[in-house]
Amino acid sequence: MAMGSLSDSDDDFNPEINTTPLVDVMLVLLIIFIITIPVMNHAVKIDLPRATNQPDETKPQNINLSIDASGKVFWNDEQIDSNQLNLRIAEAAKKQPQPELHLRAERTTQYEKVAQVMAAAQSGGLSKIGFVTDPQAK
Repeated sequence: MAMGSLSDSDDDFNPEINTTPLVDVMLVLLIIFIITIPVMNHAVKIDLPRATNQPDETKPQNINLSIDASGKVFWNDEQIDSNQLNLRIAEAAKKQPQPELHLRAERTTQYEKVAQVMAAAQSGGLSKIGFVTDPQAK
């Protein structure tokens, strides 16, 4: 009966593991997963922005109304009297959307004139009045 020995002469026994078949199997599995995963997830969910189809509102041009120290009224740098002021305010109040009235008065202007212009704007139907000031003026 033959007994096993530790000598290399009779057997070609190699104690190392042959990894080539293992690598082949892993590469085949990798290729299968690469091919099948996109098929399973055929849609990519993306949160896209929504567009609205509403027309933009156009803002009307502002009305610059100035009052100098002597009480003269200027509508967009054009001098007008109180009758023209009432007509132009009524005309501007009919526009949709209404323009804003930017009221600028000199520091030495009498408050009575400013109050008259504000009352004319209110009675004419203008609802948006803003005061323009110049903090640097002395």
